[in-house]
Amino acid sequence: MPLSPTQRRYLRGLAHPLKPVILLGAKGVSEAVLKELSLALDHHELIKVKLAGEDRAARAAQVQALLAGSGAELVQQIGHIACLYRRNADEPKLALPR
Repeated sequence: MPLSPTQRRYLRGLAHPLKPVILLGAKGVSEAVLKELSLALDHHELIKVKLAGEDRAARAAQVQALLAGSGAELVQQIGHIACLYRRNADEPKLALPR
């Protein structure tokens, strides 16, 4: 389910004070990282990820790999930080505006 602009703006406001939960290293996106990302999204629903690499295209590829591997939605990406959201189907913690 894609996020509406209103929902995206609401999630950006909630994500602002958060610290990165996942830190990508030189090896990039691996199965272990995707597993930890899935656990973090199940627990928090909204997280920040710190990306590795100086190249903008490499960071964009990392974000796409994270989104494809986790089923999350990209809320925002600024520089080396990306905010991801995936609703917890069993126990939703965040109520999104319509």
